[in-house]
Amino acid sequence: MPDLPAPRSARGASISLEGRSFDVTVIGGGYAGLAAALRCSEAGARVLLLERMGYFGGCAATFERSGHRFEAGATLFAGFDPGGLFTRWIETHQLPVTVEHLDPALEFRTPEFRIAARRDREAFVRSWCELPDAPVDRIRRFFDFQRRVADRLWAILDAPHLLPPWSAPSFIALLRRAVPCAPLLPWLGRPLEELLERFDLLRFEPLRQYLDSACQITVQCGVRTAEVPFALGAIDYVHRGAAHVRGGIGVFGEALASRIEALGGTVARTCAARGLRRQGGGWQVETRRGTVRTREVIANLLPTTLEEWLRRGALSGEPRGFRLDEALRRLEPLDEPREDGWGACMLYRAIDGEGLGDSPHHLQLRARGPGEAIEGDHVFCSISGATDGERTPVPGERTVTISTHVPLRSSRSENAPELIAEVQERMRRTVSRLAPELAARTTREWTASPRTFARFTGRPEGWVGGVPRRAGPEHYRRLGPRRIAEGLHLVGDSVFPGQSILATAIGGLRAAEAALR
Repeated sequence: MPDLPAPRSARGASISLEGRSFDVTVIGGGYAGLAAALRCSEAGARVLLLERMGYFGGCAATFERSGHRFEAGATLFAGFDPGGLFTRWIETHQLPVTVEHLDPALEFRTPEFRIAARRDREAFVRSWCELPDAPVDRIRRFFDFQRRVADRLWAILDAPHLLPPWSAPSFIALLRRAVPCAPLLPWLGRPLEELLERFDLLRFEPLRQYLDSACQITVQCGVRTAEVPFALGAIDYVHRGAAHVRGGIGVFGEALASRIEALGGTVARTCAARGLRRQGGGWQVETRRGTVRTREVIANLLPTTLEEWLRRGALSGEPRGFRLDEALRRLEPLDEPREDGWGACMLYRAIDGEGLGDSPHHLQLRARGPGEAIEGDHVFCSISGATDGERTPVPGERTVTISTHVPLRSSRSENAPELIAEVQERMRRTVSRLAPELAARTTREWTASPRTFARFTGRPEGWVGGVPRRAGPEHYRRLGPRRIAEGLHLVGDSVFPGQSILATAIGGLRAAEAALR
């Protein structure tokens, strides 16, 4: 049986909520929920933030097991560049968070080559040009196009108050940001594979493998199907303030939660929401510690969970003005991608840190060549640093989180435990082959499966990583905050942009703006 991560803190567990009223109730303390609660608190709204665990961050949390502190998922965190969203939060709210900028952001390893993803774009591109038989001119043209597109896309996403453009001034401001993206228009709805073909790089296998792996962990599908705009924006994360929060990303989540409390918000930890129903001009939310009334609900949940709650709440009669069928119709297309979505297989390790250097770092390992590499042949490793606080009870040890994608259908089969065990053994072989310095130093190991994630995050089947951004027009019909019903907003990795904690946080800000209107 996989070890279940245990909460670090139960602070706030004694709060009674019965009969209380709020302007905005945020369900779920992932980074979309934290961002939404922070923005609404800044605006002076009476905010309630509900989190079923004793710590914050959802799939991007830091948990403790047997005295060892791990990142829940092996993840590269961006948004800490000068002027970036997370940097602005830290500076504006004077959060007690120490950030270590990483250079390189990660190292990509295969049996044939290694590439360090450096913050300096020119150094990064130059490393590709120095590979044997590299088509230098084509590589430079591709990365120049990718940079120009990513710069403009992130300029748009970093202005959540402009999306969607509700007024003439916001429309004009958005248009000014978007005009430089005109060269991208022919590539809307088309896969990255076609763009690589356009630059005559499809047969340059090292770059294809890197992009395939980068897309797999960001937009949840490989170059064959990943849509160009999402792919070009997402693979830019290594240049957008890639950093490590000292003590783990959970320190950042805790700091945000404390700031929400300082601004007057109510933060209820270890307090699961159990259902909601429309009542009068607002909503009634059932929680572990009582029922509350609220004008607006921001649900940092998967569509499946919200659908279940709405159906159950409607059994006692639909209030006047609330159409359950309409709300369910808006939810249905959002849940479809879960049918072929991803879970995560995990290895959590304590290792002897001697000789590994002081800085935290990330490794992306790909043991298989052409074709989609998942299920243990492609893993991501996050290694803590020597100055990262007490990550283990043993001096000199580090903690390592190792993850791989696994199709959810694997965890639905009758022989799921055997399949998951096979994937985890393949992960061990990949690490031993491509990162022997980690394998040889392992002192202890814990495992986790999609079912483990389902238990400690409440996400059906342990779905992680967001909606696959496959080529097609459907994403552009959901650019605005997802309003499911009057006063009910869905946010998180189930809606646009929904990749990484930075993107989900931006989504949370947009949902907050919609609720505050």
